Amino acid sequence: MVETIGNPLSWGARALSGAGHAAGDVAEGLASDARVSPRVHSLHMSDIAKAIKLGLADMGRSRSDVMVLVMIYPLIGLVLTLMAFNSAMIPLVFPMAAGFALLGPMAAVGLYEMSRQQEEGAEVSWASALVSLRTRVFGPIMVLGLYLLVLYVVWMVVALEIYGATMGPDLPKTLTGLLRDVVTTSAGWALLWIGCGVGFVFAAVVLVTSMVSFPMLVDRPVGLPVAVATSLRVAVKNPAVVAGWGFVVAAMLVVGSIPFLIGLVIVLPVLGHATWHMYRLAVSYD
Repeated sequence: MVETIGNPLSWGARALSGAGHAAGDVAEGLASDARVSPRVHSLHMSDIAKAIKLGLADMGRSRSDVMVLVMIYPLIGLVLTLMAFNSAMIPLVFPMAAGFALLGPMAAVGLYEMSRQQEEGAEVSWASALVSLRTRVFGPIMVLGLYLLVLYVVWMVVALEIYGATMGPDLPKTLTGLLRDVVTTSAGWALLWIGCGVGFVFAAVVLVTSMVSFPMLVDRPVGLPVAVATSLRVAVKNPAVVAGWGFVVAAMLVVGSIPFLIGLVIVLPVLGHATWHMYRLAVSYD
């Protein structure tokens, strides 16, 4: 049967009805689900190596698809870096590169879904992963992604304030000049230590709130509060392992960022799949 547009009133009513259903689905995804009872397990340092190994195996099964999913991440990083140079915002180049890792959990959402589908024995592709995510968990994932984006913007503002407080209002003309000032002046060393300390706080906040919450939302319709609370419970129960996992992630991202973020095309898929397996090791359901 051919569907016609109809008159403006009927078309508007259908549009409002569809928007209402979509808003209802988002609200339902944000609410807690009392029927789901996550159980948090104790982790061991050996679980980090196990998760990395399983992540490598997942990537090996569908290398081209996972690279498609994360290709946009290094491209955005390069664009932002070029914008910083062109806008004479050289002091933000390093905070931008370091803080870009704050958005990593969001960039890896499609990889979590691919790992989930592989566990179920389904035929996996980046297209099927994105379609499944759109129909099941779009609302809460977008809210968590917005939270990470806000943290990233706040980090950029704080980083610029730290630069101004330590190095003064004058901006360096070249990246080489900035590096020279950082390593040869007391103000530069103050910038380095304060910036790394504050950046560590931002990274820790993202780690404990998103390590489990993103893959958990992909796995089950638990609701956003339950997902974030469970991620915090995992961090409280396993502080050493979670800290070790954060160190491994940071080290791999640094290696993947050289040169020009291109290595992230390989590193991000491994970390994304490995994060899924860390979640599976940390959480089960009654």
